Amino acid sequence: MDAWKNQLFFGDNLEILRSGRIPVGSVDLIYLDPPFNSNATYNILFAEKSGEKSAAQITAFEDTWQWGPEAAADFDDVVRGDRPRLAALLRAIREFLGQNAMMAYLARMAVRLVELHRVLKPTGSLYLHCDPTASHYLKLILDAVFGSYRYRTEIIWSRSKGFKRSSARRFPHKHDTIFFYCKDPQRIVFNPQYRPHKLEYIKRFKEDADGRLYRDDVNPTGGGRRKIYLDEVEGDLVESTWYDIAPLNPIAKERLGYPTQKPEALLERIIKTSSNEGDIVLDPFCGCGTTVTVAERLKRRWIGIDITHLAITLIKKRLHDTFGPEELEDFEVIGEPADAKSAAALAEVNRHQFEWWALGLVDAAPAQDKKKGADKGVDGVLYFQEKDDGPYHKLIVQVKSGHVGAKEVRELEGTRRQEKAEIAALLTLKRPTRPMKEAAPADYYVSALFPDLSFPRLQILTIAELFAGRQLMYPRWVPPKTFKKAARRRKGPTDQERQGGLL
Repeated sequence: MDAWKNQLFFGDNLEILRSGRIPVGSVDLIYLDPPFNSNATYNILFAEKSGEKSAAQITAFEDTWQWGPEAAADFDDVVRGDRPRLAALLRAIREFLGQNAMMAYLARMAVRLVELHRVLKPTGSLYLHCDPTASHYLKLILDAVFGSYRYRTEIIWSRSKGFKRSSARRFPHKHDTIFFYCKDPQRIVFNPQYRPHKLEYIKRFKEDADGRLYRDDVNPTGGGRRKIYLDEVEGDLVESTWYDIAPLNPIAKERLGYPTQKPEALLERIIKTSSNEGDIVLDPFCGCGTTVTVAERLKRRWIGIDITHLAITLIKKRLHDTFGPEELEDFEVIGEPADAKSAAALAEVNRHQFEWWALGLVDAAPAQDKKKGADKGVDGVLYFQEKDDGPYHKLIVQVKSGHVGAKEVRELEGTRRQEKAEIAALLTLKRPTRPMKEAAPADYYVSALFPDLSFPRLQILTIAELFAGRQLMYPRWVPPKTFKKAARRRKGPTDQERQGGLL
């Protein structure tokens, strides 16, 4: 147990769950929020320094729930598996729905829920977060995987307190559904949660000489009056409708720009309810890392899985920004390239994933939509300042996994000028040739604060050099602006709990 290290996996969660890296019956709590919207793609939108959404956007999790070979293979896995009731259910749903995006989603979720059930402890719980688009089908699949008697609660997360305007032809939709299942109802870990006291209730108390809030009350067992202290009175019990956790607003401190990001308060409630300190929490669709961040703060062990290097980079930065080196427990990233050879293998399999991963090596954010289409010359960007209140300066990055020559270097310099960037960087798998080096302009960005310091306008770095510790050269005394920085947090009680649970 002492050798445990928190784990962040890159890859398909089904492959990772089947690999044996997560042992059978080892996980205390699973939370998953698998995105589904048949009419949309899932993009990470990065804000420019002005705060506006970038015109360039990057697809981090496309709407892959389309019927095709992968969905068909997952469907066959379930039908040929050892769960006849689940197989019969999935066949019936396919007969009803046909081969479409919804059926692909359900087939791919069914096979993953089987594996998640396998790694869950007998005392463990699973929370599946969804919206009404597919919740009725998912409930049937969960019943078939877990057994209907292991269903605990349908939690309704009300994401808005009301509407000022009416909606045409239907009631406005402003809630998500969270299905709560367990492995064994007789052994389940469940810690009831209470809401903070309302201000009207607090006003009934007064302060004693020690500063504690109290009120006099009649002792129901007789013997006169008694003092009731506010810090000894629990608030209202949290029930199945959660109306007191607001969604992230556009200016929330914890918002990172990830479209499906959930508030930390939501995950805090789930993790506190169904786990204890030291327990293992798993999120197989961990996105921007809210689950693992809250698990870290609440002193749980954690496992996160995501299928994009973009998300993995974002999570690593979020954890370091949130806790800093003093409080962040060691964690390992599994599935990332470990050397230039494995980086080349990633580039061979998926060029876009290689680009996202390589940009993470230099702390650059993706600069444009990397879906199908021509490379426009800028793959990544970061903004640096020489002082906190100083102007932002732009640094652009281009990533190349194949042949690069002097022509590409000259084109990048032209792009740098066109983009009005102070510095441009070319990241390559192969060592630069002499003509490439000669094509780089002998021009430098000179520091406004320290005129003796200068930085090449165009820099060429190999992946091998980055592994060896070489870095981009630019003023580094102020952290660069790439991904939105996560708010710094300390582990342990929330601010609300430190204040005695008062609103």
